[in-house]
Amino acid sequence: MDPRIREHAEIISMHSTEMKRGDNVVIDADPIADDLVVALCENCAQIGSNPLVIRGRTGSRFMRAYVKNNGVGFQIPAHELALFKEMDVYIVIRGDQNVSEMADVDQKKISEFDRVRKPLRDERLGKRWCLTQYPAPSNAQIAGMSTEEYQNFVWDATIRDWDVQKEHQQKLVDLLKEGDKVRIVSRNTTDITMSIGGMIPINDYGKHNLPGGEVFTAPVIESVEGEVKFDIPLQYKGKRIENAYLNFKEGKVIAHDADKNRETLSGILDADEGARCVGELGIGMNRGIDRFTNNMLFDEKMGDTIHIAIGMAYDDTIGVGQIKNESSVHVDMITDMSKDSYIEIDGKVIQRNGCFIFEEGFENN
Repeated sequence: MDPRIREHAEIISMHSTEMKRGDNVVIDADPIADDLVVALCENCAQIGSNPLVIRGRTGSRFMRAYVKNNGVGFQIPAHELALFKEMDVYIVIRGDQNVSEMADVDQKKISEFDRVRKPLRDERLGKRWCLTQYPAPSNAQIAGMSTEEYQNFVWDATIRDWDVQKEHQQKLVDLLKEGDKVRIVSRNTTDITMSIGGMIPINDYGKHNLPGGEVFTAPVIESVEGEVKFDIPLQYKGKRIENAYLNFKEGKVIAHDADKNRETLSGILDADEGARCVGELGIGMNRGIDRFTNNMLFDEKMGDTIHIAIGMAYDDTIGVGQIKNESSVHVDMITDMSKDSYIEIDGKVIQRNGCFIFEEGFENN
């Protein structure tokens, strides 16, 4: 076993989930990630927690069979909900055998499936949880890398000093805490504003998503105005959406487009009322991620990017007296901020061409 696998497992166990004796731990993983699962089970044995391995969210082949062929409607699986109620820790390990497995499933069925299962998602998010990636060959292929190159990429981004990353990102958190109106401009295709006053900025340093490396918050729902082009492709349920475009007025998408798979984007926006509103603004800060790999878990953390998620907002980002956007979907989309781009807070530029005001070289950008 590659020794980095055990390092990865150690970070998940001790840093991301803070696993302890007596915890009921659910590990959701494809068999391709068995080495990481084995390392996690070793940790469980040493700590005294109780592991259970399932394939609920990572078994895309049998999930496709169920969703594609369902003709009677979906219902909440009470037995699965009971499992999530009893668990203390939930670990999801992505490692695809075919990233396009869901490509021929009708988007309306996918949206209905997600809508019915929203209570399960809410239950999971109420526990200590971690979403991470195993460097599987299929993911290497879609990233345009050899398997070995992709392994190095994944573990370089994941096996880091997360306390140092936390300290670096806290500088941006402090700026956002004191701010209200955010403006994001990129080239001549993105100019969007939103209020974050009264919301809570979160420092993501590998506690839930691993790798971490972003600062995120939620906007005041109706404050989002303007247009944004997401020039980084999005891989969603087996479909690749390219150059997605959204136009917002009073917090809702009033127009949208995409160069590829526009109908998939339309299906996401039509999932429910909250799917046309913004649930998250995220700013990437992980300098260990130096290229796009068609994997949102990594791409959204890359320095020189912002991402906006339509749909559900996270509870932790909602300030006292503020309204949380509710939806069955949460779909992140990324804009490259490395060139002809800037971020303002209350009229002051805090990032220019990907470089933050507290980083060396800001004045020369």
